[in-house]
Amino acid sequence: MGVVSMTGFAESHGGRETARWRWEARSVNGRGLEIRLRLPQGFDAIEPAARVLAGDRFKRGNVQATLTYDPGLGARGLRIDAAALASAVKIAKEVAAETGLRPASVDGLLALKGVIVQDEELAGPDAERSGRDAAILETLAACFDALAKARRNEGTKLAAVLNAQIGEIARLTGSAGLAAVAQPAAIRDRLTQQINDLMVPGTVAPERLAQEIALLATRADIREEIDRLNAHASEARRLLASGEAVGRRLDFLAQEFNREANTLCSKSADVELTRIGLDLKAAIDQFREQAQNVE
Repeated sequence: MGVVSMTGFAESHGGRETARWRWEARSVNGRGLEIRLRLPQGFDAIEPAARVLAGDRFKRGNVQATLTYDPGLGARGLRIDAAALASAVKIAKEVAAETGLRPASVDGLLALKGVIVQDEELAGPDAERSGRDAAILETLAACFDALAKARRNEGTKLAAVLNAQIGEIARLTGSAGLAAVAQPAAIRDRLTQQINDLMVPGTVAPERLAQEIALLATRADIREEIDRLNAHASEARRLLASGEAVGRRLDFLAQEFNREANTLCSKSADVELTRIGLDLKAAIDQFREQAQNVE
């Protein structure tokens, strides 16, 4: 299994006797696995099993599943909740009196959730409801399977983007290494010019000047940062090819990338190296944004 994205959408349909239902599932990126279920009244019993189905298929992401259910029984088994209707009428009258708007219509009041309910006694015996719930969960499993496939397909595209960004980071790291070769000479020329501007030429011993140049060159040495950036790029490629849920580790790796790039820029004594460092930070930021979508 390759890279899996946390973004996806799927739906599935099912039915049993006269009843029909539809599951719709979507997911977006998240720090952990968060499951949100939107179920019609009377279907709370399937929630624990639905969460197990999601946990078996997903490791990270905000997953939302919505069930739409049509019993297909017309008006049979339906009744008006008198208390809910009375409350709705009272609120509608108060709002109309305060705002001067037209009172709510009958069909509008009846459309409110909880005003029309299905009698549990007419919904069927326990055995029948258990069979219905099992069939609904089977449809949900198919919906989650389709969502997992959609996330894998999105992950394939995401992996290509991430690998391209890693390649750009590696390219800029190589350019930084080449630019760093010129740093000692630039430091020497700048320090010599500064001394000549402040003092009489020739009053500073060449040995003392060489010591100062060596000290500054050591402080500006970015070979360790270059080595770490190259190592991080190799590790990022390995993680993408591992087939595991590596989103968190890629996020941590992006932080390490950024730390080394910041150090590289702070050590830069050359305009070209600074420019490369800024381009490197931009590429790392793009990598981090995409890595946050990986499961």
